[in-house]
Amino acid sequence: MNISHLRTLVEVVEHGSFSTAARGLGISQPAVTMQLQALEAELGVTLLDRKYRKIEVTEAGRALLPHARRILHDMEAARLEIEGLSGVVSGRLLVAASTTPGQYVLPRILGAFMADNPHVSVALSVGDTGDVVDALESGEAHLGMTGAVIHGRKVHFEQLGTDDLVMICAPGHPFATATGLKLAGVVEAPFIMRETGSGTRLVTESVLRTAGIDPGDLNVVTELGTGEAIVNAVEGGMGVSVVSAWVADKALRLETVSRVSVAEFPVSRPLFVVSPRTTLTHAAAAFLEYLRDRLDPSAREHVG
Repeated sequence: MNISHLRTLVEVVEHGSFSTAARGLGISQPAVTMQLQALEAELGVTLLDRKYRKIEVTEAGRALLPHARRILHDMEAARLEIEGLSGVVSGRLLVAASTTPGQYVLPRILGAFMADNPHVSVALSVGDTGDVVDALESGEAHLGMTGAVIHGRKVHFEQLGTDDLVMICAPGHPFATATGLKLAGVVEAPFIMRETGSGTRLVTESVLRTAGIDPGDLNVVTELGTGEAIVNAVEGGMGVSVVSAWVADKALRLETVSRVSVAEFPVSRPLFVVSPRTTLTHAAAAFLEYLRDRLDPSAREHVG
């Protein structure tokens, strides 16, 4: 039996979805179907019953699964033992990240990691903090990075590095030259907010609550899904917003936006590496150590 076909069977059963299994394996959904059909043809049995939006494992499939899992476990153990002897890190590394670390922190670190470990192939997906945690829990990602913690989930958060959030406005906005501005004075101004689930939004709302302001009292004129979109909207005079200093850096240097001088900002938020509560793959473990070496180790804290 083909090892790849057994791995595909296990992935489909564990995720209950052909499409999710395909993403986790890094292949197309038709390829998943073809591999399972080939396995069934080789064994002369039906392993999975495909019903509308539901996959049921047949009696033959249930008989095969423990053997398939044991074979895959033994193969992985052998590979790790051999790699340990050779010192070579290989395999596929799936990383999920929220917008700011996914666009500004990880790409350069991943590039250096891949140069040092040419036998590792990497895929980086970017979403909001909730998407990252979902990917780790479902097995669609091996490691993640976020700007906020979601408690009560089956993952570990480890603080590594920081990100400064700044409040910005258009250069012609009254806030651009205001001094001694209080956060309460911002409430009635048109405000641009990140989407629900964003780490930037979670931290912004926390700062508001600490200042005694209900985030629901903000005059939110629009919600946008990326920091770049928010900077563009601020440049166009749509309103005031809070973004990562990394995102705003170019616009601030070009003076197409201005910092709002308010006591509560900038605020430094931690960045977190997110890992599953399972044994890491060899490539994921190697990259985690790589991150620890390159991000600020002085403020390391484990959550969850």
